[in-house]
Amino acid sequence: MPAEFRPDQILGVLRTHQVEFVVIGGFAAILHGSPLPTLDIDITPRAGHENLARLSAALRELDARARAVELDEPVPLGHDADSLGAVQVWNLATPYGDLDLSFTPAGTQGYQDLRRDAVELSFHGVRVLVASLADVVRSKEAAGRDKDRRALPVLREILARRLHEQPPAND
Repeated sequence: MPAEFRPDQILGVLRTHQVEFVVIGGFAAILHGSPLPTLDIDITPRAGHENLARLSAALRELDARARAVELDEPVPLGHDADSLGAVQVWNLATPYGDLDLSFTPAGTQGYQDLRRDAVELSFHGVRVLVASLADVVRSKEAAGRDKDRRALPVLREILARRLHEQPPAND
């Protein structure tokens, strides 16, 4: 049985451990106002050793387990800063829902690239950095998966509406 999706719990543990990350993907889109549902959180963590050590501690607290399509159930995952940094994508299950780590999401150059235009938002009292909506669109365009192509018209409409609503800059 899948875990109840509690993104506030996942984000809260990451913040408690002072993990530096940017929320990406469908959950970032939700935080920007997308009505499209998602049942996981995707993040891009900063790749430095100290940050990955904090991430490893947070994943232990979250009882994160590796998940894959070919597995009936998620399996225990031994990890540390080095092993986390050695793999570009981790698909994890926690008691609070799925958490995916992507060090270099499609169409981006990773954490520093996404961090540049990220915005700080609050979700249930937890402050997190969230990829800009333009970066979410850029990544989904580059990924080209069916679910991303289906989401793009909605995300582009939200982005266009926001750009249209912005007051002109004073020159």
